[in-house]
Amino acid sequence: MNAIEAIRQRRAVKHFDPTHRLTADELALLLDVAAQSPSSFNIQHWRLVNVVDPALRTQLREAAFDQAQVTDASLLFVVCTDIKAWEKDPQRYWVNAPKEAQDILVPWINPFYSGKEQLQRDEAMRSVGLILQTLMIGAKAMGYDSCPMIGFDIEKVGRLVNLPADYAVGAMLVIGKGIKPAWAKPGFIPRDEMVVENHF
Repeated sequence: MNAIEAIRQRRAVKHFDPTHRLTADELALLLDVAAQSPSSFNIQHWRLVNVVDPALRTQLREAAFDQAQVTDASLLFVVCTDIKAWEKDPQRYWVNAPKEAQDILVPWINPFYSGKEQLQRDEAMRSVGLILQTLMIGAKAMGYDSCPMIGFDIEKVGRLVNLPADYAVGAMLVIGKGIKPAWAKPGFIPRDEMVVENHF
């Protein structure tokens, strides 16, 4: 399946085969695809909690208002983000770049983010959105369905996964073998509302 078809066919599926599991190779491929996601200054703020403990899944399902996909899907990621990733050894984000690129970009990181708490959080959450989309499209291209989720008690989920103080929970994402199609696409805003030329 090509990328355009994967984008068009991706839906938020709610019903999954609870007996199906991805193979280790499939999971490795999906994570390799996810790692290709773009991020500002290549900081890669995302941190994926891969929940494999059935008891923890049950607790997370309770925190998600008993949505069955939390326990039934093959994979459950709590997609978190390290808000302070920009100041944690930033040289590592450019270790494979040419020295001239490192010399220009790495020194920009600290002054760009330092003292700008809202920008730090905004960038971290943008990274969540980018890796979510990559994971969902990658899963669809592999023949799997997915469902991004924000319908849960964020504070409770954070406690359940022992979220570090300088992290935030962005979303949960389930991936697996769908057994019931999603509803028909509910509708699109008009293109002239979606896109404006030059200015509003």
